[in-house]
Amino acid sequence: MEDFIEYILQFGNLNKQQIDLIKRKAKEIEINKDDYLSEAGKIPRQVGFLLEGIFRFCYYNNRGEEITNYLIDENHFVTDYQNFAANMAASEYVQAVTNCKLLVFSKKDWDELLNTIIGWDKVVSKIVEKCLVQKIEARSPLVSEDATTRYLSFLEKFPTFVNRVPLSYIASYLGITQQSLSRIRKNIR
Repeated sequence: MEDFIEYILQFGNLNKQQIDLIKRKAKEIEINKDDYLSEAGKIPRQVGFLLEGIFRFCYYNNRGEEITNYLIDENHFVTDYQNFAANMAASEYVQAVTNCKLLVFSKKDWDELLNTIIGWDKVVSKIVEKCLVQKIEARSPLVSEDATTRYLSFLEKFPTFVNRVPLSYIASYLGITQQSLSRIRKNIR
């Protein structure tokens, strides 16, 4: 919980009563490896802050292939926030790659925080903006770099993922086949 409070205080000042209200609304849950926080075709019902583990955002392309779009680890928000806020069905899955512990807020509790805490909407906007910038910064090099450079950049940005995320997910995230990733890994050792 303290990691979460530290995280949100980067984006604005909150007094003790506001922090206590946030703590009361947060619920700690565990999600098992391969289970979903939200699913395509369903309305996301929770905002989560990841305490332990890794999640991935994934979807199926028009050929039915599973594509890993993004990976998130500890001390980050994990949610399909746009669809959560709009109360709309998601277009991708948010799946636990490992066993995970999260703090979650229901839609009702999140809306209550937005309606009760003055300035919470600004804190949330700054958090959403930071998350989007991080996602863009992580994805942008994948468009212009060759496969080896993409993998080396991935290792640099996410050094702990290699031992915690299946290679098939990493290959998909990098936009290459698992065989290509194996070849790249063999050549850089």
